[in-house]
Amino acid sequence: MEMPETRRWRFKGPEMEGPIARWYARIRGSASQQEAYHKQALDLTAGLRDGARVLEVAPGPGYLAIAMARLGRIQVTGLDISRTFVEIAGENASQAGVTVEFRQGDVARMPFETESFDLVVCQAAFKNFTQPRSALAEMHRVLRAGGSAVIQDMSRAATHADIDQEVKGMDLGRFSAFTTTATLEMLKRRAYAPSQFERLATDSPFKTCEISTDGIGLEVRLKKEIER
Repeated sequence: MEMPETRRWRFKGPEMEGPIARWYARIRGSASQQEAYHKQALDLTAGLRDGARVLEVAPGPGYLAIAMARLGRIQVTGLDISRTFVEIAGENASQAGVTVEFRQGDVARMPFETESFDLVVCQAAFKNFTQPRSALAEMHRVLRAGGSAVIQDMSRAATHADIDQEVKGMDLGRFSAFTTTATLEMLKRRAYAPSQFERLATDSPFKTCEISTDGIGLEVRLKKEIER
């Protein structure tokens, strides 16, 4: 089946602005979720050299980018299409006492030079990109040879039980848990199945990928090969 050029685990929606972006920032900022971001930061950056440059695409409130910056040995940049999220993420980084450059822009036309980053991370956003092929091509372009891209998002194969378990782990109040569950059920319709993403990667400059699933999550790892 042909993948359309229309389609951002948790659930960032397309171009969140204003009050809804600030609501999302609040519900994603609990202590338990901050601890999860710290663990993810350690896992994602393991093996990177000191001084490596990392780009998070669609960082939203910036919690993961900030967690990576807190490790103290890499340079972190965030690129989000939402001006509100760029503002919120900058405020959060300042409060955390870390340096992260958050910029407003489109993943399909990134404002970065070719081969600028050692790692590109995209969490909870890829399913909503309107130009997924262009997004993958741009991730490949801005990566240095030998660099990797890691995309973590919701899986279309997620069950209702998987979603309930995920929301329980978010440490939310009753109303936020209800609205979060409803939103995840809705966003699952946009999500990719592993086989769909494999075809998308095959058609991209990356050519191949490694895919794993866990609960509602789908993780795709892509590598920019070193030309010989």
